[in-house]
Amino acid sequence: MFQTLRNAWKVVDLRNKILFTIMIIVIFRIGSAVSVPFVDVAKIAEATAGGTALDLLTMMSGGGFSDASIFALSVTPYINASIIIQLLTVAIKPLERWAKEGEAGRKKLGQLTRYCTVGLGLLLGVAYYFMVRNNYEAIVDEAQTGFAAWFAAIVIVLCFTAGSALMMWLGEQINEHGIGNGISILLFAGIISQLPSALTMLWEMFWTNGLKFLIDGDSTGVTYTVLTPIVILLFLAMVMFIVYITDAERRIPVQYAKRVVGRKQYGGQNTFIPIKVNMSGVMPIILAVSIISLPSIITRLIHGNDYLTVMQDSWFLRLFMQDSWVYIILYFLMIIGFAFFYVTIQYNPVEMANNLRKNSGAIPGYRPGKPTSDYIKRVINKVTLIGALCLGLVALFPAVFGKLSGFYGLTIGGTSLMIVVGVALETVQQIESQLMMRHYKGFLE
Repeated sequence: MFQTLRNAWKVVDLRNKILFTIMIIVIFRIGSAVSVPFVDVAKIAEATAGGTALDLLTMMSGGGFSDASIFALSVTPYINASIIIQLLTVAIKPLERWAKEGEAGRKKLGQLTRYCTVGLGLLLGVAYYFMVRNNYEAIVDEAQTGFAAWFAAIVIVLCFTAGSALMMWLGEQINEHGIGNGISILLFAGIISQLPSALTMLWEMFWTNGLKFLIDGDSTGVTYTVLTPIVILLFLAMVMFIVYITDAERRIPVQYAKRVVGRKQYGGQNTFIPIKVNMSGVMPIILAVSIISLPSIITRLIHGNDYLTVMQDSWFLRLFMQDSWVYIILYFLMIIGFAFFYVTIQYNPVEMANNLRKNSGAIPGYRPGKPTSDYIKRVINKVTLIGALCLGLVALFPAVFGKLSGFYGLTIGGTSLMIVVGVALETVQQIESQLMMRHYKGFLE
């Protein structure tokens, strides 16, 4: 990876793209530190500290959610809008036709996604305002009554909406002028920005509850002294496992028949269809955690700082607390279900089989048409199941480890770790492909 980056830095065009991407990341981090007007940031930070129901939003915004920054909503509206448009593309025929129209259709869907992003940003901005006003009383005293309250509400909501639209625009600028997928890069930067505080907290747990207790002659620190190094090793093992499942693929062999066109012969070669083990990426995790966290989030929005007491007093809400085995099992099953759902709407075995037949290709041992599509479907289902089980293992391992050991030192969760490793691999692969393209271009010249 470092060799690839060093080679890319020597190419002027790629170096400019890398510098442009870094500049956009700096703008994103500056915006994450700028709070919106009329909000008491100290009260928000205190209220959201340790709030597991809002951890996903805090993680995706790089801490901007708990700081009430203009980028507090981060890329959440855009991701949700993209998922909604993808689902509607399957259900609504005009959108399905747009998806098949090539570049012109993709531009129409992209424009529709932008409008949907702004609408969702507006709705989430309104929800954020009522949360900080009604539950945490984090609106400054000067903006709580009369015309000032209305003006403050409009300013806060518009700031959050504009911030989500600006995040979408920054991501598009990276796509056009930088390196990597823009939204993924910004998400990556937000998660990485939380890493120093996570390492600091891990060290404090190790020193205060571990070594310091042992030095003072107290045996209660033995657990933290032993488990902290184990946590670091487990963290590295999770990274290696994620890299393995991200690169793993099942290859379906394909043989193309020979064709003679004029005096030239085409085809006759053997190739394969690569089926990624993790075809759906982190989307099943994001969808699953968004749905299963709804009871906790709604309870927190209604009851504010008293939400933990309310959840503990209700047997039904206790099932949706993150340290509940019911929550862990439901989360795991939902990840598997959404993995199959996402792959189903993304891959059509019948269309893949038809494309093979049109190009005079066939899978050895299977006749073209329905036998080929049935075989591709069986392979995709088996690979999807393996990938979903791996995703569930990565997503739930920190929670299961913490529940069994009582040590919640894996502060960076499986979702964030999947995003960080996946974006890093994708970006490096894109740099390698651009280096190779320039290499062949120079050779041909």
